[in-house]
Amino acid sequence: MTTAEKGRPVEAHRSVYRKAMDALYLACVLIAGTALVLISAVIPWAVYTRYVINQAASWPEPMAVLLTIVLTFFGAAACYRRRLHMNVSFFVAMLPPRLRRIADLIAELLVALFALFMVIWGVKLVDATWYNTIADFPALSVGVTYLPIPLGGAILLLFVIEHVSGGQKTDVGGQKMDFVPSDHPSVIRPPSSVI
Repeated sequence: MTTAEKGRPVEAHRSVYRKAMDALYLACVLIAGTALVLISAVIPWAVYTRYVINQAASWPEPMAVLLTIVLTFFGAAACYRRRLHMNVSFFVAMLPPRLRRIADLIAELLVALFALFMVIWGVKLVDATWYNTIADFPALSVGVTYLPIPLGGAILLLFVIEHVSGGQKTDVGGQKMDFVPSDHPSVIRPPSSVI
């Protein structure tokens, strides 16, 4: 069996994993986007009931907080996958390519550690608050409202595995590049001919 033949099953598994991560990314974007739209509707309603009809509704503020939790954890995972999160790569960019790859790997491992923390402690938080209720939403468990924390952590961990296992081609700024380029710093920049 040649080296190329040995690599085909691995690449097939990566392709399946990438497609699954594409679907998960789309789900995260839809969930976070829906939460943002709902926040944008709830807050004006709160302002309207308080200042226009002088009968402030009690539910918009806790609803906005709950939606913000959803937006934060699912949106953060989606941004991480596309490398749209905030990072400072000034010093990493000055390293030789081999050390850049090592620094990128260390950064990925630290994100994986953070994601594991979110999963483990998020599950404990959900478990500890499962039977508590919210005053404005008595039918809703506090534990349910904290579910985005461990779910977002698990999704983030899956995206880290995708990055570390070889990345994926993505269109960033109209250019196809790897998530973790082998000869570029972690910040994806346009070629010098564009600048």
